Amino acid sequence: MKIAFFEVSDAQKDYFTDKLNNIEVSFFSEKISPDTISQIKDCEIISIFVDSQIDKDIVESLPNLKMITTRSTGFDHIDITVCNEKGIIVCNVPHYGDNTVAEHAFALMLDLSRKIYQSIDQVKKEGFAVNGLTGFDLKGKTLGIVGMGRIGQHVARIAQGFEMNVLVSDVFENKKLAKQLNFTYTNLEELLKNSDIITIHVPYSEKTHHLINSENITLIKKGAYIINTARGGVIETAALVDALNQGIVAGAGLDVLEEEHVIKEEAHLFSKDFSQKHNIITLLQNHILMDRKNVIITPHNAFNSKEALDRILETTVENINEFAKGKPTNIVKI
Repeated sequence: MKIAFFEVSDAQKDYFTDKLNNIEVSFFSEKISPDTISQIKDCEIISIFVDSQIDKDIVESLPNLKMITTRSTGFDHIDITVCNEKGIIVCNVPHYGDNTVAEHAFALMLDLSRKIYQSIDQVKKEGFAVNGLTGFDLKGKTLGIVGMGRIGQHVARIAQGFEMNVLVSDVFENKKLAKQLNFTYTNLEELLKNSDIITIHVPYSEKTHHLINSENITLIKKGAYIINTARGGVIETAALVDALNQGIVAGAGLDVLEEEHVIKEEAHLFSKDFSQKHNIITLLQNHILMDRKNVIITPHNAFNSKEALDRILETTVENINEFAKGKPTNIVKI
């Protein structure tokens, strides 16, 4: 069996080499691309991270491919339909970052509520001046959680510690869970109208694409804040920029952006060799968001704790070993 790993660090290489010592393994620090395909033509398994876009062309270029294991929970960077058509199994790491992402969401909330980033910047420039740095308490505020999966549940538990009121919008309602975690179910529209802070924890799909959009963002309680540690495409970027400009949304904490995987490659956008299609307007709007003082953006870093990374590596090895035994686990289904 031959495996190719993409977007791996030296430490990850050492781990996989040790744990998969009876398997022929190739490592690439960069993401998968047409340039690297020629080096892995005979691979049966590839392991990728979120910057590696697996489309029909990539799949058809790998005739021996039988399995893709992504070292992430999300799988919107993989064309699952094409993989299903080709009989390629796709596996993920479903629960590695439940508490990790929830904690990052609260880090963004606290940064916004207490103006942490602005405070640090102001101390460096002006010393101990507090002008313009008045924040607000989380205690007593209403937190709207969109998506009550495992991450959303951790967010609700943390919110209890801050003595917040919690509203939840989810396609499934679990009354026992609501009683246990002390939250109230409502629909998305009512959540937007009544929440002081809105935090998003849904997977990205056709159904959740632009879940927050130009039509419903105007329903948001004036002066509310938005936190997104899910996927960039869940929020329509243009709608968020307009809502911030109009003062409907007071601020945002974003760990994800639409077109985020292109931002690091912007210098190549107008190159004749850059063949992928991207929304230039969205990229420009991302820069508008980056420049706003009331918007905090982190680089898709909510997953990035030592403990979560260890869980990713362990589960990836498990995915590969179970597939080799003919008992694949953590299969992505849509």
